[in-house]
Amino acid sequence: QEPLVQSGGGSVQAGGSLRLSCTAPGSTANSCGMDWYRQAAGKQREWVSSIDADGTTRYADAVKGRFTISKDKAKVALYLQMNSLKPEDTGMYYCEARLGALCLPYFGLGTQVTVSS
Repeated sequence: QEPLVQSGGGSVQAGGSLRLSCTAPGSTANSCGMDWYRQAAGKQREWVSSIDADGTTRYADAVKGRFTISKDKAKVALYLQMNSLKPEDTGMYYCEARLGALCLPYFGLGTQVTVSS
């Protein structure tokens, strides 16, 4: 299994929106669950949101009400719709999927999100 492929991200002004995508090309394995993480410059990576195999979603308090996580049921694809973006949302965003019978973790290489005030 190759790293997950991420797309989306970019630079926006505060209050704007971005949509991140994450796919596992060639994978037919079901996902046990998928997550988004982010890491700001000089800070530790932090968990942002998750979606379980049954569709249950969870969000960090910092993004609750502004971000929406979703997935494609037909393939291993994960999305993060980010609205009302703030400068503190700036950072590198990584997706993670736990695949296969053993729910092994696979990560994307990251995509940059920059929010200017």
